[in-house]
Parts: sequence; C-alpha cells; structure tokens
Amino acid sequence: MVTIINSDNFEEKVLKSDKTVLVDFFATWCGPCKMMAPVLDKVSDDPKYADKFEIVKIDVDDAEEIAMEYGIMSIPNMKFFKGGSVVDEIIGYVPEDVLTGKIDSVLGE
Repeated sequence: MVTIINSDNFEEKVLKSDKTVLVDFFATWCGPCKMMAPVLDKVSDDPKYADKFEIVKIDVDDAEEIAMEYGIMSIPNMKFFKGGSVVDEIIGYVPEDVLTGKIDSVLGE
C-alpha cells in the first residue's frame, strides 16, 4: 500500500528511512498522476520489494516547500531516495514494466 505523507513526516519517512524510498510527487488535479496511482499501488504490494523498498506519495500543493527544494517542475515526478539522497527519478506516467525496471536498477537487482 502506498502511504501518503506530508511536510511533517517527510524527514522521518523518507530522509531517515533504512529502505530505498520512491516518493511520488503528485497533485489531486493531475491526470497523469491519477493514471500512475494504480501502477504504484500494484508495485507497492509486490512481495518482491516488501523488505527493501517503500513507495510514498506527497501532494505538491500541500508541501510546496519540499516540492521547491527538490526542483519539482512537472508531475508526476517520482524520486528515488537512498540514505536521504536522491539517486534517480522518473518524470511523467510510465507503465508498470518501466517502473519495476527502474526500481530493480536502483536496488541493484
């Protein structure tokens, strides 16, 4: 299940996580974001990633300062964090196989 986070718990859930975290920067009004949501939900439930990977979402309208800090110009924008740093990203809608391929690459699998 994809967890929705906010400015208050971003540091705890993303920057201090011991797992690799994909942060989906989205907005409720964004069409491609709505298309991406079921793909992220499906991948987040895959047992293959359960112990080493997590997906969270943060609404750019509710967390403008974080969106600005990470240079979010287009959404959906999915940034991969490891050890508190961005290590890769995907901008725009992608199908499940592209997403899982990127996850596997980031995880070194």
